[in-house]
Amino acid sequence: MIIAIDGPAAAGKGTLARRLAQHLNLAYLDTGLIYRAVGKKVLIVGADLEDAAAAEAEARAMRPEDLELEGLRTDEVAQAASKVSTVPGVRAALLEFQRDFAAYPPDDKAGAVLDGRDIGTVVCPEAPHKLFVTASMDVRAQRRVKELQDRGLEAIYARVFEDMKERDVRDSERAVSPLEPAKDAHTLDTSDFDADQVFQAALDLIVSPGE
Repeated sequence: MIIAIDGPAAAGKGTLARRLAQHLNLAYLDTGLIYRAVGKKVLIVGADLEDAAAAEAEARAMRPEDLELEGLRTDEVAQAASKVSTVPGVRAALLEFQRDFAAYPPDDKAGAVLDGRDIGTVVCPEAPHKLFVTASMDVRAQRRVKELQDRGLEAIYARVFEDMKERDVRDSERAVSPLEPAKDAHTLDTSDFDADQVFQAALDLIVSPGE
């Protein structure tokens, strides 16, 4: 079983993906973390985030332990990830890693849940289960502010809103693998749902009655 979950930042796809993986005993891969790791590595070496060659070099040198780098969840790294993810060479270098994970899940799992921005359209277009998780910009910005504040970080709503708006435009308008729902994906708008409601709605779409 392969479950592909796509959507913009702070829509709730990560929380949903982790819960589905645990409930269905599947492997889980946060593909956004891979791009965050590349962005973080570019920042560490001091290269320009607009330097496509530097970003591609870091992507090709990606190791599993890079997903444990400190600070991958910061907004600075999120912005860096969004920028390096527009580089075709970066996406090509990381595509094989993601497909291998889906095809050969670790720990002898019977399948995998992958969440990101192009899982259903590019990484796993043949996945039998595809979800596009979204929410209004206002709700997403509020969620991100709360998430940052819960981690003890300063967060100003207006700034978070604008950063998120810019990121959405960049992700949706990039030439390679733009953020968009797969034609056969089920769209879940989580604006008025809590995490439990989103989980149940997704589970109802994935698991047929009697399974």
